[in-house]
Amino acid sequence: MRLEARNISFSYQDEKPVLSDIDFTVETGEIVGLTAPSGYGKSTLGKILAGYLKPDKGTVLVDGKSADVKAFHPVQLVFQHPEKAVNPRWKMKKILTEAWVPPEEMIRKMGIEQGWMNRWPAELSGGELQRFCVLRALSPQTKFLIADEMTTMLDMITQAQIWRVVTEYAARKEMGIVVISHDTYLLKRLCSRIVRLNE
Repeated sequence: MRLEARNISFSYQDEKPVLSDIDFTVETGEIVGLTAPSGYGKSTLGKILAGYLKPDKGTVLVDGKSADVKAFHPVQLVFQHPEKAVNPRWKMKKILTEAWVPPEEMIRKMGIEQGWMNRWPAELSGGELQRFCVLRALSPQTKFLIADEMTTMLDMITQAQIWRVVTEYAARKEMGIVVISHDTYLLKRLCSRIVRLNE
């Protein structure tokens, strides 16, 4: 299966285009890095791939077809700031199981403690909250994961733990991953190839 962006252009309101005629592909089972200096549209492309934004021009295809965003979207996006991606009025168990019920083994491997389930998002640290956001995105229906600076704000131990769970799961499920990051070391360590938007 392939996630493909064809001839994508996008601008915010009447500003200069952030993206112009961009082509991008990732196959299931592949981990692709996406990097560029700030302002080159990395996060914007990630949102377009996941269906959060509609391009001004071009199309995004999953397995040769447009994704049905009314159903579960096969392309899931994990943001850098988890507090912006959860409902503050829901407790963590409801947030985690909104799309699927992860097995206990994955919850444990992700480092999520059972006592956190009955807490509100504001009662967790950023690292604790991000564990929920990542695991929530790893539904069996997810074919591609867009990781937009997913672990940038976290300490090195938490980063390693989360990426270990994600990459093992992706390999087992043949899920494709797009790693959006400025961290060259991380990209070289995780990715089979790196796309530089500024080139």
